[in-house]
Amino acid sequence: MGSLSLTHWLLVILVVMLLFGRGKISELMGDFAKGINSFKKGLNEGDTPAPPPPQVTAAPPAPANPVPEDSRR
Repeated sequence: MGSLSLTHWLLVILVVMLLFGRGKISELMGDFAKGINSFKKGLNEGDTPAPPPPQVTAAPPAPANPVPEDSRR
């Protein structure tokens, strides 16, 4: 009693085709495929690694006690 026979399935498919029509079902499947593709693109965008931070070059350190030019003589 719980399983449906082949006749039941054919009747269900016929009712679905009458309600939605051939064009609506193909449209619905196309929209479904676009949604899956969009979802996959979204997943792939999240997997791209972040760019490395820019390299900062340090200036040479200034001398601790600069010697005044007058004392060099």
